[in-house]
Parts: sequence; C-alpha cells; structure tokens
Amino acid sequence: MPAKDIYHDCAKNALIKDGWTITHDPLSLKWGKKDMYVDLGAEQLLAAQRAERKIAVEIKSFTGLSEMNDLEKALGQYIVYHDVLAQVEPDRELYLAVSEEIATGLFEEPIGELLLRNNRVRLLVFDPEAEAIVKWIP
Repeated sequence: MPAKDIYHDCAKNALIKDGWTITHDPLSLKWGKKDMYVDLGAEQLLAAQRAERKIAVEIKSFTGLSEMNDLEKALGQYIVYHDVLAQVEPDRELYLAVSEEIATGLFEEPIGELLLRNNRVRLLVFDPEAEAIVKWIP
C-alpha cells in the first residue's frame, strides 16, 4: 500500500465534519492484474432524495520540488483512477483534494483554470489547519 499524504488525516477529518462517512481508507481498486489505492472512499446520505452520494478522494500536498511535476503526476494518477472507477463503480465520483493554498496558488492560475474549465479534474478544497472543507469544484 502507498504511503499516506501529509494532509491525509486533515482531509479525512474535514470530510467527517462535513457529514461524510468514510467507508474506505484506502479505497482499493483492481483492473486486470494491477492494484490501485485511492486515498479515501466516502458516502453521504442525502435525506431529501433518500439516496446516497459516493465519492473517492485522492489527496495531494504538492510538496515536491516542482509544482508542475506534482500537477502532472497528480493528474496522471487522477485519470487512471477516474477511468477505472467509471468501470467498476460508476456511481462514485472522484475528487482531487488539495489545500486552500494550492487551490488558490495553482488552480486559479491559467493552467489550473484551463484544467477546471475543460472538466479534467474535480477539486475538493480544504483548510488543513481547521480541518474543514472550503469548497467543492465539480
């Protein structure tokens, strides 16, 4: 199993505070002979609709030497997980969880805006100190 991101517990606690039930830590995926592990699986009961919303969350801290290298690696991982989830759990939405600092410093820059505008990634933005979700960007 892969090592947990430095923000793993912060993001997990933020989801719990937001009413999510953590169902998998990590969420195991298998495609062919390859095993993959998305950081978290979670569910939330939508009382008004009497339905469940399921998500998978990949947490990234972007602490490497190159923010662009971290972005490229995170997006590659996100695409693989997204495509496998579409086959094995099509009702589960995938999110990339990033700190508020990364969201404003990278995803409000032209490259991040382009990725969001082209629906390449869904973001879950969290405040690591408050362990709270700041916003969802579908």
